[in-house]
Amino acid sequence: MSTKEIISRDEFLNHWQGHRTLTRKTIEAFPEAEIFKFSIGGMRVFGDLIKELLSIAAPGLDGIVHKKIEGYSHELPELKTKSDLLNEWDQQTSQINELFKQIPDEQFHESFNLFGEYEFPVYQNLLYFVDNEIHHRAQGFVYLRALGIEPPFFWDR
Repeated sequence: MSTKEIISRDEFLNHWQGHRTLTRKTIEAFPEAEIFKFSIGGMRVFGDLIKELLSIAAPGLDGIVHKKIEGYSHELPELKTKSDLLNEWDQQTSQINELFKQIPDEQFHESFNLFGEYEFPVYQNLLYFVDNEIHHRAQGFVYLRALGIEPPFFWDR
């Protein structure tokens, strides 16, 4: 049985980075005074959601590339302002581009125990990075609307 590729590596990375671009626009739209304070219904503040994303994607990809199984922490106490979040976001965007290129094709279907907790094929871990980002960005969209701010168009990637 042969398989046919339905999405290339470059197409996947461009899709992922498109989501990262939209999430960056969402961070930019958030008021500095509210990013680490505003919450609805007991959900975490948007700044903490972004810290989670920053503690997962690039560090997780680094673990996959270098076959390191290490735990993670969403704390990131050094990130205290919107500017801190944006700077780290930009640094990790470049890291993701470089690390992604280092994954050999045959590794995408190999199992990897991400952070010592999530044992899945590499491609599923990568999809999780994107899915988790979409989920938390959507929470940010709800927060922005509750603050009377129009979020970025979800297709503007």
